[in-house]
Amino acid sequence: MAGNHDARHVVPRPIEHRAVTDALYQRARGSFGQAGEQRVACLGVGRGGLDLDQLMVSQGTLGLSHDGVGQAGRSEANHRLERMGQRAKMATLAFGECLGSGHWGILQTDMAKRSQSSSRWLNEHFSDPFVKRAQAEGWRSRAAFKLEEIDLREKMFRSGAICLDLGAAPGAWSQYTRRRLGRSGQVLATDILPMTALAGVEFVQGDFRDPAVFDGILERLPGRQVDWVLSDMAPALSGIDAVDQPRAMDLAELALDMAGRVLKPGGGALIKLFQGAGFEALVRTTRRQFGKIKLIKPTASRARSAEMYMLAKDYRLV
Repeated sequence: MAGNHDARHVVPRPIEHRAVTDALYQRARGSFGQAGEQRVACLGVGRGGLDLDQLMVSQGTLGLSHDGVGQAGRSEANHRLERMGQRAKMATLAFGECLGSGHWGILQTDMAKRSQSSSRWLNEHFSDPFVKRAQAEGWRSRAAFKLEEIDLREKMFRSGAICLDLGAAPGAWSQYTRRRLGRSGQVLATDILPMTALAGVEFVQGDFRDPAVFDGILERLPGRQVDWVLSDMAPALSGIDAVDQPRAMDLAELALDMAGRVLKPGGGALIKLFQGAGFEALVRTTRRQFGKIKLIKPTASRARSAEMYMLAKDYRLV
């Protein structure tokens, strides 16, 4: 919260959640420890309920178990998610007096409704063959198999290439790319979330729209020398398409803009898109900057998801 505004005057809104999130975080972090856990819990409550797909990504990144296990899909993950839900409830309780009785009742009802869908999500997640494979093979998330399929099909990476991974946490794409590029290649990852260190991967934490963060990225990438810009970024979904789709397309546009700033001529970009408003317009824009465009939905992408991946090759300076 900026300035001297009293958190008691914050009124939650069903769509714009940032003010509630920030007030909740500030209120809760003074009440109990494990700042990383509570931050994610607060984000979940602040947007009206935990988005468990995002939570599974975050729990691996932040190391939510006390034993230090950080890989999503481990047998302890059920316990961590249960603890995460408990922390979300604690955060809500801590913030309850700020919301007032009317809004508090709304939150209670909403959390009760989401508990059933959360259980269904957990059952689906832990029976997912890609989750099981990620656990067995030591990948940070199932997202590695999306990149692997596209790479092997389209022959993206060569030894010695330089890659910038946007929205990298928990690090599955950086992990896969690092293995593919060999010792002579370079992987630079960035995210607003922290990311557990990966051997051979440089990491810059922060919002790359922030000039200081952007400069930190450029310092590690002197000149226009990047071969690939990768973006698996997605917004924290509210379930309201009119809200989620513009936010998703905004992230895709940011990734495309970054590609235009750092790619060398002939370079490429792989960017997550969501089908819906703005999708076709962004593809048309990309065609003006790249020689070849393909839209791909990898096998590891859940069938119900509207996500697609735009593979753009042969970047042209414009």
